[in-house]
Amino acid sequence: MDIGIPKEIKDQEFRVGLSPSSVGVLCKQNHRVFVETQAGQGSGFSDGDYEGAGAAIVATAAEAWDRTMVVKVKEPLPSEYCFLQKDQILFTYLHLAADRQLTEALMKSGVVGIAYETVELPDGKLPLLAPMSVIAGRLATQFGARYLERQQGGRGVLLGGIPGVRSGRVTIIGGGVVGTEAARIAVGLGAQVKIIDINVERLNYLEILFGSRVELLYSSPAQIEEAVKDADLAIGAVLVVGKRPPTLVSRDLVAQMRSGSVIIDVAVDQGGCIETLRPTSHSNPTYVEEGVVHVGIPNMPGAVPWTATQALNNSTLPYTVKLANYGLEAISMDSALALGVNIKHNQIVHPAVKEVFSDL
Repeated sequence: MDIGIPKEIKDQEFRVGLSPSSVGVLCKQNHRVFVETQAGQGSGFSDGDYEGAGAAIVATAAEAWDRTMVVKVKEPLPSEYCFLQKDQILFTYLHLAADRQLTEALMKSGVVGIAYETVELPDGKLPLLAPMSVIAGRLATQFGARYLERQQGGRGVLLGGIPGVRSGRVTIIGGGVVGTEAARIAVGLGAQVKIIDINVERLNYLEILFGSRVELLYSSPAQIEEAVKDADLAIGAVLVVGKRPPTLVSRDLVAQMRSGSVIIDVAVDQGGCIETLRPTSHSNPTYVEEGVVHVGIPNMPGAVPWTATQALNNSTLPYTVKLANYGLEAISMDSALALGVNIKHNQIVHPAVKEVFSDL
């Protein structure tokens, strides 16, 4: 199969769909990989690294896109819609629930859109979302600590505090992978941490993991209100597979937070759970609303591309190889991969995405 790896064009997105190591695996199985020049540069991979692995370097995005399968990291942007082709396999993060324009473009093109974030194992785990969730969760606390600095517009709170001065307060809404990793870093810094989740079994697991170092709260409007108002840093980490999360933090609640507090929503690319938060970018990461610093970077792991690209490939490569070897037949062979299919034959096929866009 001919596989294309275009350079990512989202703002400061330095990850790349396939590493040279992954390209080598595919080429050894007699697949042909075409990498747009400098596609891997931001992750520390040169064109020479790809050529050494067996890839061909192409000069333009159009040449990389003009292949049977395209492997990316982030969703196509409007300037890339013209490259989409009928029956082409597009394997990448899509997050369609928050992007009607992209959904319509994929449907119109006839592409087979397979989204990393909805590939789901029988036990409900999301193997291709998990590695980026780990990174995004850890970065959320790291970014939050930075934007709490006065020079960045924050309150001037040191999350870890010092003897004689209380440590910062972190409220995490959602105790999944993102929330757990955000808490791990916050606890390590010495912050006071609360995790709010609606799943009692998950809260029990988190108690085993963190013990008394984290306050674990069952999700209710009253618990969310009290914990968010008191937070120096609030992190939204709510995931509903294929859908927009519910709005759990209203504008009125944001307005009750202390001036200079920070809000980060890791699921902003899926719509997020905070009413006042909208997507930002690595170039312009923050804005202030209701006196609170908001951070809504949808491609947060792009800040650490050397780590993130390799972590992503560790999980995506087996599925990429299966698609390369068997084409669309791979979907019927693998139930987890089948759930990754969002768009096929000009139709929305994933149930959750179909529910979001019931009028299409």
